Amino acid sequence: MIEDTVQIRCHRCKGSFREKARRVQNGFSRQCISCETMLFFDEGSADKNVQRTLREARQVRKVLREAEAERLANMPMVASSRDSSSRGSLSSRSTESGREE
Repeated sequence: MIEDTVQIRCHRCKGSFREKARRVQNGFSRQCISCETMLFFDEGSADKNVQRTLREARQVRKVLREAEAERLANMPMVASSRDSSSRGSLSSRSTESGREE
């Protein structure tokens, strides 16, 4: 299983905690769980901890995307002709209010 979190190190208290890599992007902010200071994640930040965390989050997201693409590519296609024909007719059907089902 692939780890989908990155470790964040607070510049104030030097404490560490984890956050989901999909959340940690340029413009993200998070409050330290120990000292409650706000941490801002910006590409142009001078803080080496922020730069490292953003770089690791980018790498983790890339690995997760590749794993998902590989999983989808290896998934067997088992749709029968009946399933695909019934899906087509459902998407074109409308209700009285004009919305699609």
